[in-house]
Amino acid sequence: MSDRYGEFVQSSVGKKVAKNLGLPMPVALDRFESGQRLVRGSVLVGAATGDDNRVSASIARILSELHAEVFVNSSDSVKDALAEADVEAKANTGSEDKFKILLFDASNISNADELKAVYEFFHAAARRVEKSGRVIIVGRPPENITDIEGALAQRSLEGFVKSVGKEFKRGITAQLIYVEEGAEQNLDSTLRFFTSARSAYVSGQVVRVGKGDAIDVDWTQPLGGKTMLVTGASRGIGEAIARVLAREGAHVICLDVPQQQADLQKVASEISGSTLAVDITSDEAGKEIAEAAQKRGGLDAIVHNAGVTRDKTLAKMDEKKWDMVIDINLASIARLNRYLLDNDVFKENARIVCVSSISGIAGNLGQTNYATSKAGVIGLVNATAKQLARNDNGMTINAVAPGFIETQMTEAIPFAIREAGRRMNSMSQGGLPVDVAETIAWLASPASGGLNGNTVRVCGQSLLGA
Repeated sequence: MSDRYGEFVQSSVGKKVAKNLGLPMPVALDRFESGQRLVRGSVLVGAATGDDNRVSASIARILSELHAEVFVNSSDSVKDALAEADVEAKANTGSEDKFKILLFDASNISNADELKAVYEFFHAAARRVEKSGRVIIVGRPPENITDIEGALAQRSLEGFVKSVGKEFKRGITAQLIYVEEGAEQNLDSTLRFFTSARSAYVSGQVVRVGKGDAIDVDWTQPLGGKTMLVTGASRGIGEAIARVLAREGAHVICLDVPQQQADLQKVASEISGSTLAVDITSDEAGKEIAEAAQKRGGLDAIVHNAGVTRDKTLAKMDEKKWDMVIDINLASIARLNRYLLDNDVFKENARIVCVSSISGIAGNLGQTNYATSKAGVIGLVNATAKQLARNDNGMTINAVAPGFIETQMTEAIPFAIREAGRRMNSMSQGGLPVDVAETIAWLASPASGGLNGNTVRVCGQSLLGA
C-alpha cells in the first residue's frame, strides 16, 4: 500500500514544506537484503567501569565475528575485552566520524550516580548517529537484583532507552537488552538482530535474555534444515513470515483455511514449501498438523499468525463477532499448543512464536473482542514460558505485537484514522509485513534459546501503550 505523504516528504520540496510546518518527516528505513553486510557502518562501543567484564567480552566476540569497524573512547574500560577478541578498535577522536551503531555495556552500573556514564557516552555521540542507526544498551535484569541501589539503576535504563528512541528520529532505533548473569553466551542472536537492518521497525523495546542452550548456527542460513509451520500463511503478514523463514533455510508448512487453497499453494510453491489446508478452530486441527509435521520428523517451530478482526463497539457487538474472534485468535492457539505438546510433535529446542498486537497492550476503540484476544495471547505466552522452562527440553515461546502494518486490512481503514496510525510512532510511518517476519525469524532461530516469555512490539515505538 502506498504512503503518499511519506513519499512526498522524501522530495526536496516535501522536506521543506514539512519542516516549515512542523509536520512529521519519516525517512526511508534501511531494511535487510540478502548478500549485504549485517552491520552497514561503524560501531562506537562503550562500557561502564566495573569488575565484571563478561558482557563486554561477549559483545567483543560478536563484533569480531561480524567484522565490524569498531571505535572506542580512549578512556573506556571495554578496550581490554575488544583486544582479547582481536578487534582492532580505532580511537574515537570526537571528529566528524559518523556511527551506525552506539553500543553500551551498562551491566556494571550499580547505583544512581553511575548512570552518569550512560549520559556521558550518548551525549557526546548523539548527533553523530547515521540515518537508520542503532542505539543499544545491555544491562542486567533488575528483578534479579536484590540490592535496591542496583535494581533502581538498571530499571532506570528503560526510561533512557525509550526516550532516546523518541528523540533521535531519522529512523534510528533504541533497544535495551537485559541479560542474566551466566547467560552472556546467549546474546548472539539478539545482538545480531538489533544491530542489523532486520530490526528496522522495532524500537523502544526491552528484551530479556536468559539461560538456555547456546546453539551454534550457520548465520548465513540459521534455519537450515528446520521444519516450521505458519498459520494464516496465504497472504499479508503470514505470507511474509513464510517467505522470510524459507529465505533463512527452513522448510515451511504453509497453513490456512481451505477457502484460501489457491493463494496458499502459490506461496508454498514459490518458497519450495508445503501446504496444509486446515481450519485451526476445528476439532481435528491438532491431529492434522501433527500428521503433516511427523512426515518431516516433527516441528522445529510453529508461528501462530492466523487471526481475524470483527470490529464493533461493545454495545453494538453481537455474540457471534465476540465468539469468532476469541476462538480464532486465542482459544485455538491454546488448544493447538496443548495437543502438539501432549503428543510430542515438537522437536528438542523447538520454538513457538505467537502474534499478538499493540491492541492487546493498549486496547483500542471498537476492538474489545480483538484486544481481549491479543492480550490473552500475551498471557498464554507468559504462562507457557514458565512451563517450558521447567521441562528442560530447550523449547521456548515468545510473542510479537505488531502496530500499524501496511496490509490490506489497514488499507480499508478510513483515511484520517489510517494517517494517525501511520504517524503516531517514533518512525512517523507504518511498518511492512516483512518487519514482523524478520522479528519472528529471530525469535524462531535455534540460536535464540535464551529468549523465553518475551513480547516484542513491532510498531516503530507507537505512542499507543508506550
